[in-house]
Amino acid sequence: MAKYVSKTAFTIGLLVLLMAVPAFGASINKSIDIAADEESGGATSVNGSISVGKNAVVTGGLRTVNGSIRVEDGAEIENAKTVNGRLRMGDGVHADNLSTVNGSVTIGEMAAISGDVSAVNGSITVEPEAFVNGELSNVNGRILLTGAEIGGDVTTVTGDVRIDQSVLKSDLVIEEPSSWNKASNRKPRIVVGPGSRVEGAIVVEYEVELFISEDAEVTEVRGVMTLDDAQRFSGDVP
Repeated sequence: MAKYVSKTAFTIGLLVLLMAVPAFGASINKSIDIAADEESGGATSVNGSISVGKNAVVTGGLRTVNGSIRVEDGAEIENAKTVNGRLRMGDGVHADNLSTVNGSVTIGEMAAISGDVSAVNGSITVEPEAFVNGELSNVNGRILLTGAEIGGDVTTVTGDVRIDQSVLKSDLVIEEPSSWNKASNRKPRIVVGPGSRVEGAIVVEYEVELFISEDAEVTEVRGVMTLDDAQRFSGDVP
């Protein structure tokens, strides 16, 4: 519940900021394009998407309310935040923090995110050789890690999680739903695939479907389940 409240506060704060402050590169009802190889101080929109071209450098934030943010290969940005829209980071992108409320997040190959990645209602995909230094979290939506490394906790509430050939330096946490989200009896499906390593613990606050590959490294499952409760499997999928 604490995460839901904090994300709601983020949404309200972002709306106030966008409506009250005409930031550099601001637009109300238009999309904004930052060209390839261009340098920019940032961009803000309300009802529009933001696109950043290949190898561009953005030293300020990218913020919108109703629109997506797309950053092409090799670009460098600071924070990217939206309320209703997806975030798409291309291959080799460097960024600080990524946040959305209603939308998916995709992080391309060999990208480097120095801070946190978060969504409320949306999937998160991290592609091969990408690195997220901070926490990665959502409430509702799938989390898919393929050949990635995550430095902080990976957290969800009702989303499925699949980890393939990836390293989690901290915990994988499945938080108990609050009362408003307990209507569904569906159990999240958590799969730790071959070649993956969870250096922290898998923390399960309510019962899930937990599958761990025989070729994965998991030392601890705690909460309402233990390592003995996990279903072990061979091959690529359970």
